[in-house]
Amino acid sequence: MSRGAVVRDYAERVKLIELAWIPLRDGRRLAARLFLPSDAERNPVPAILEYIPYRRRDGTRGRDDETHIWFAANGYASARVDITGSGDSDGLLRDEYVKLEQDDACEIIAWLARQPWCSGAVGMIGKSWGGFNGLQVAARRPPALKAVISLCSTVDRYNDDVHFMGGCLLSDNMHWGGAFFLYAGLPPDPAMVGADWRKRWLERLEILQPFPSLWLQHQTRDAFWKHGSVGEDYAAIKCPVLAVTGWADGYTAAPFRLVENMTAPAKGIVGPWGHLYPHTGIPGPAIGFLQECNRWWDRWLKGKKNGVENDPALRLWLQDSVKPRAHYENRPGRWLAVDSWPSPEIGSETWHLNRGELSRRAGRAQALSIKSPQTTGLASGEWCAYGLGKVTPEMPLDQRRDDGGSLLFDSAPLGADLALVGSANVTLVLRSDKPRAFVAVRLSDLAPDGAATRITYGLLNLTQRRSQERPEALVPGKQYRVRVRLKEAAYLVPKGHRLRVAISTCYWPQVVPSPVAATLSILAGRSTIELPILPKARMKRGRGFEPAEKSRGGTMTSLKPGSDIRSINYDIEHDLTVVRASQDDGWTRIDDIGTEVAYAGVKEFSIAGDDPLTARSLVSTTMHYRRGDWDACLETRIVMTCEAKYFVFSSEVTASAGAKKIFSRTFEQKVKRDHI
Repeated sequence: MSRGAVVRDYAERVKLIELAWIPLRDGRRLAARLFLPSDAERNPVPAILEYIPYRRRDGTRGRDDETHIWFAANGYASARVDITGSGDSDGLLRDEYVKLEQDDACEIIAWLARQPWCSGAVGMIGKSWGGFNGLQVAARRPPALKAVISLCSTVDRYNDDVHFMGGCLLSDNMHWGGAFFLYAGLPPDPAMVGADWRKRWLERLEILQPFPSLWLQHQTRDAFWKHGSVGEDYAAIKCPVLAVTGWADGYTAAPFRLVENMTAPAKGIVGPWGHLYPHTGIPGPAIGFLQECNRWWDRWLKGKKNGVENDPALRLWLQDSVKPRAHYENRPGRWLAVDSWPSPEIGSETWHLNRGELSRRAGRAQALSIKSPQTTGLASGEWCAYGLGKVTPEMPLDQRRDDGGSLLFDSAPLGADLALVGSANVTLVLRSDKPRAFVAVRLSDLAPDGAATRITYGLLNLTQRRSQERPEALVPGKQYRVRVRLKEAAYLVPKGHRLRVAISTCYWPQVVPSPVAATLSILAGRSTIELPILPKARMKRGRGFEPAEKSRGGTMTSLKPGSDIRSINYDIEHDLTVVRASQDDGWTRIDDIGTEVAYAGVKEFSIAGDDPLTARSLVSTTMHYRRGDWDACLETRIVMTCEAKYFVFSSEVTASAGAKKIFSRTFEQKVKRDHI
């Protein structure tokens, strides 16, 4: 069950060091929190590094205790290190995944390997940012780094991150960019850095910039995105990698790409979870992920012959059919073992998109036109389900809400269960009446009562049909053949259900609209979908995992409850649709350090009528810290509006110490659209 992890009390077996300074060659120091086996100085052990900007002291503390204390109690020294300019570390945090971040990681790893409590072998683990930089640092090949566990990560920063998907601009560029605008400007803790904490805070604020507009300086797959994309050279990674993600996560591709392309040992696990560690995974079932980590570390850091290299290449949760809901506590299914990727066990069947039907046989060629309402996509759910552990409604809704604005192709009721495992590929023969357009393709499980559960989907900016580096405008009226790759999935469609392919020209609010609404003409009878089908006879059940475990950490006291409210509102008078998520975490005291923390954030997307230029995005955040005479608050706000040729940003940041405002800045920026 998702919330049933066994909690282990390891207090007597672990030595905690609240602050260890890691010196760097240029004079900066990085702040670390260390978790050591109590006898490590007498019996040195390998070290595990997690290296992220989310504040080890008062940000990820609870999660760190659950994980790193467990590692220490089971024979590994763990280090949770703040990236330069974040938490209590020296320096300035200017952007995500910069070269300096990797350089510093190489120095950290060398420092860890030299410590008297370390055997000289180091592993890296991390989720999201920490999953990214684990792969990036592995490609730098620091000598002491012997293995990596990368969760919820990507090998391609342009195609498989929060910014773009299929060359389409994701609204998560604003969501994450607004959050990072806050994180990069947070203050250090005076209990860690001393009386000059405010001076150091102001230095961070002086260089702070709104990241969504910075990232939109790069709307094609240029050198900016290739930096840190390990898919540019998989062979650069020489150490073993275990890649882990969940079907409800936005980052589903990395395990498949790494297993397929790495020359060093690589394994993958994909469960039903969102953007969470699998031992606390929602939707369940959660797994004994920390024990799985220990198997990986034991093999590659201690040299134990435990056979992890003989594990299946991929272990995938084959999801059973479910009715569409905004939240699932658990997803029924079973574990599959896939021995290689691509798998010779998985076949490919081509089905044809005929007029009104999905069939194994091609029908008569016939042009079908679609110009979707701008609000097609309201049932899409979140691009990435981040907060599922709070019972947050983030999953796709019943797809019939979007099907009304789409071209639909339905199969006949299936005569037998159909297991789809891998990526479906859609080939469309089409014309556009505008030089810029994109297409969204969804594959759904259609129950006998009509309920439509999204299995997977894909997007394609049609100006990038040939190149993501050099987009080309469409010639209105000209016929093109394009390929849309849908995200990987593992899903069992039951006998009696139907498959539905839905095609739309909008997918808001997940995708920022094109500047002019386009009409696409799809040539039915000549357009197809290739389905990845695993025959039942070739289905290999995977072994299960041990029950979920985690370590007991320090206690936290709720001082003021929070709330999480998500809504879709329609103003009839003004024909205005507003999608809003308001998260208020209330006030929480971290009992062992006495710090009180409050976070609140709002993201809001709106659009009026059928005019794509009315699309507006807002992200606002507030973080507040209190302890004794320390009282620090940071507020940020970014608004993006659309013009035919530009994205327009209005941003502001305000910092306060107690009742006194100590910093404030506004930004007004315009970024030219580049085939988006």
